[in-house]
Amino acid sequence: MLTWGDEYPIHQTPEPVWVAGSDRNFYDRYFFNGYSKDGSVFFGAAFGVYPHLNVMDGAFSVLKDGVQRSVHMSRIMNHERMDTRVGPMRIDVVQPLQSVKITLDNAEGISGELTFKGRHFPVEEPRFQRRNGSRTVMDVTRMTQNGHWNGWIEIDGERIEVDEFYGTRDRSWGVRPIGSQDPQPVVPEKPYQFYWVWTPLNFENLALYFHVNEDEHGKSWNTRSVLGMDGADAQGLQHLEEPKFTCEYEAGTRRISKGLLEVKDAQDRLHKVHYEPIATFQMKGLGYGHPDWAHGVYKGEFAIEREDFKPGVLAWNEPTNLHIQAISKVTHEGPDGKSSEGIGALEQLFIGPHAPSGWSGLLDA
Repeated sequence: MLTWGDEYPIHQTPEPVWVAGSDRNFYDRYFFNGYSKDGSVFFGAAFGVYPHLNVMDGAFSVLKDGVQRSVHMSRIMNHERMDTRVGPMRIDVVQPLQSVKITLDNAEGISGELTFKGRHFPVEEPRFQRRNGSRTVMDVTRMTQNGHWNGWIEIDGERIEVDEFYGTRDRSWGVRPIGSQDPQPVVPEKPYQFYWVWTPLNFENLALYFHVNEDEHGKSWNTRSVLGMDGADAQGLQHLEEPKFTCEYEAGTRRISKGLLEVKDAQDRLHKVHYEPIATFQMKGLGYGHPDWAHGVYKGEFAIEREDFKPGVLAWNEPTNLHIQAISKVTHEGPDGKSSEGIGALEQLFIGPHAPSGWSGLLDA
C-alpha cells in the first residue's frame, strides 16, 4: 500500500512508509504544553499515530480558574500517517525542528489557533528501553524543545489571547503500551513499578530541562539535564552533569510539594533549581491513563467527546489521577550567586515501590 509518506525520501526499510516494523505497539506522537507566565492559564495537547492499529487520535485540554476542560478525538487513519487531522483538530509542521501549529475548529465548544516556536534546538533524550521479562514494554526515542506560543483559544465563547506564552513540545516514537491491553501477561507476574519525573522549565533568557526514571531502589535507569540559551543550536546546548533531584511530598500522598534539582555545568559549577507547585494539570485530560480515551483505543470510524472536571477535588490515589503535570514556579540559583525566576511543568508518575521515598507497596504514601 502506498501513502503520502512514500512521496518523501524518508524510508528506513524496503517497506512502504505505512509499515513500522513488526510490533503492534509502535506509535508516533506529538505532545505540547503551554502556559501564561503567571501560571493562571495552562493548556496541553496530544496527537498520536498508531500505524499497526490503524488509529489516529488527538486531545486538547485547558486548565483555568480551577477547571480543566478537555476534548478527545479518534478516527480510523486508513494507514495514511501524514494526514495529521482528526475531525476538528489538525497539526501542521511550519518549520521542522523549530515551529509547529495546532488548529481546533469548534471541537465540542473548544477552538483555537496556536503556533509554537522553539527557543533552542530540540534536546534528544536518551533512548528509553524497558523490558518485562523477555517482552519489550518501552523502546522509545523522544526529542523535547522549550519555546513560545502565540495565537488564541476560545472555550464556550470565552476567548483567551495567547501572547508569548511559555511552553514545551515533544515528539516521541517507538514502542510503548497502546490500545487494548494484552490479554496474556508475562509470567510470573511482577508488581508494576514506575518512578518518573519530567520537568522542562522556562526562564527569561534560557530554558532548562531535566528528567529521570528510577527503579525501586532509587537508582536511575534513564536521565538527562540540558540548559539551552535562547537561539542555541545542537552544538550550543549545554549538557549538565550529575543531576540530583530530591523532593518532599504532600502529607499522605505521592504528590510533590517542594522540589530541588542540583546539577553541575561543564566547569563543574553547581546549579540549583527550586520548585514550588501552584496547580495540578491532569494528564488524563490528554488521554494518558484515561479509562475510556486511552491512547490508541479503537473508537470507531470517528468519535469525539468533551470532558470537564476540577483537578483539585480528585483523589490523588485513583489510578487514572496519578499522572499529572504540576505547574510550578521555579528559581534558578546560578554558580555566580545570581538567581532568576521562571515557570514550568513538574510532571510526575509514581507507581509501586521507591525506597528513597519510603514506599514499599503499589500506592502507599
